Amino acid sequence: MSALYLTHGGGPLPLLGDAAHQELITFLQTIPDRIERPKAILVISAHWEEPFPTLTSSEQPPLIYDYSGFPPESYEIKYPAPGSRRLADQVQGLLNEKRFHGELDGARGFDHGVFVPLKLMYPEADIPCVQLSLIKGLDPEQHIMMGQALTSLHEQGVLIVGSGSSFHNMDAIMAGGQSVQSGKQKSIIFNDWLMETCTDSTIADNERYQRLIHWQQAPHALYCHPREEHLMPLHVCLGSVLGQAAKTVFNSEVFGLAMCGFLWS
Repeated sequence: MSALYLTHGGGPLPLLGDAAHQELITFLQTIPDRIERPKAILVISAHWEEPFPTLTSSEQPPLIYDYSGFPPESYEIKYPAPGSRRLADQVQGLLNEKRFHGELDGARGFDHGVFVPLKLMYPEADIPCVQLSLIKGLDPEQHIMMGQALTSLHEQGVLIVGSGSSFHNMDAIMAGGQSVQSGKQKSIIFNDWLMETCTDSTIADNERYQRLIHWQQAPHALYCHPREEHLMPLHVCLGSVLGQAAKTVFNSEVFGLAMCGFLWS
């Protein structure tokens, strides 16, 4: 099976057909043509942090409309994908084997980092899905190690999705206009560094890990990620494939700023 790191866009805008998201929408809709149909999906979303890695365990998770200021239809979106207590239990066990103290949450639903991309990728909502939280503190090495605990899921047909964004400076995005123009080159430079780090097959695994552990040293890293929660799902994906090089499957603009996505298969 595969691991996929993607940009999920601004709130529900991809599901509303927003023009600034059109290339991202097309990319998400074509993912099923790139990979085998998964038996289940595990999503690590940028929008859930807990003291310990925590999993949704409901068989019918509700949706969390964790955004505001959007049209009324944004709060009527449906994505009734089933959960999977069996998969949640299995992932909890894998995490506990590596002393991560995985926990289950039977009440929490899917946030927009889950249902927005999945509704475009698999609109039938018929693939069991479990969401896994980030760990508070957002330690890069810890999230790579968390991914390493999940490696065996690939052999079972589980698609691991890291849902965040390779650029997430919301102040720059919301300011628009000149702010976006002045930040565009910075986003391109960081984007290029990230693509090289993740896709260059001549980079040794340990070097790849070290680059992402010390991602803040990359050019314009702290401009592109004033806070790193949208980058950490990438670290989990990379850890799950034991550091191997990815393919760049999205390299375009959202809101006029450079963003990218990666596939390991």
